[in-house]
Amino acid sequence: MATKTAMITIAGRPNVGKSTLTNYLVGEKIAIVSNKPQTTRNRICGIVTKGDTQYVFVDTPGFHKPRTKLGDYMVNVTRGSIADVDMTILMVEPIASIGPQEQALIEQLQASKCPVVLVINKIDTIEKSALLEVIAAYAQAASFKSIIPISAKTGDGIEELLAECSKYAVESPFLFPEDITTDQPERQVMAEIIREKLLWTLDREVPHGTAVEITKFSERDNGIIDIDATIYCEKASHKGIIIGKHGDMLKKISSMARNDCERFMGTKVYLTTWVKVKENWRDSDFLVRNFGYRE
Repeated sequence: MATKTAMITIAGRPNVGKSTLTNYLVGEKIAIVSNKPQTTRNRICGIVTKGDTQYVFVDTPGFHKPRTKLGDYMVNVTRGSIADVDMTILMVEPIASIGPQEQALIEQLQASKCPVVLVINKIDTIEKSALLEVIAAYAQAASFKSIIPISAKTGDGIEELLAECSKYAVESPFLFPEDITTDQPERQVMAEIIREKLLWTLDREVPHGTAVEITKFSERDNGIIDIDATIYCEKASHKGIIIGKHGDMLKKISSMARNDCERFMGTKVYLTTWVKVKENWRDSDFLVRNFGYRE
């Protein structure tokens, strides 16, 4: 049987729903989700194999104006992910005015000569009449191969999106085994799950200054997995916030993370966490690379 593959980048500004879409497509959580901007830091591939076609969806960090070395890295990842793919999904919110971030991405995508499909997400939050205004605004701004309204939360429009993506598949051996859903190593997925819980439970600038390093990942003979994780933050005061009174906040974060780790791994997980301070690590090329953010 001849097989086909399609490499597809999902681009858009922060918090537009790229990771939610990636998770929905693959059927499990491989990319972390929160209501805070710049949640995704690395390029994450979600792999969907249907019949003779394998789709590789590249979830990218949100396109934003960087303020740190980590921010520079994230924007470079997004720019690099737009090159050398079969098509790009530009994901936007259902707002009938085009913001500067969307405009910058549209110009960049047009320069790349890559086929671009516009996906309007979160259609479950607006009336149909308002959606028509959004479609008209974007249709006037640029020439897209197609415009597809979806809800990555409910799954509305996802089948139509996959049908559109299939048009750009090229004859090729599968790039990944058929039962694989992500290219991320299990250690990296575990680290990201812990970081997601930091984003969910902590306020203001504290979670953005955190990184997670898995220092131990081992499996016992009975299948139980032992994970040791170190959470790094930028200030001693942030360390106190993460740990909380009597260690309550760290216990909460660890418990939530362990539940998701067990769901992903399909087995019992013993998770041990520590918190350490690395001042201004986001502005250190060495530390940014050391925490796994490599282009």
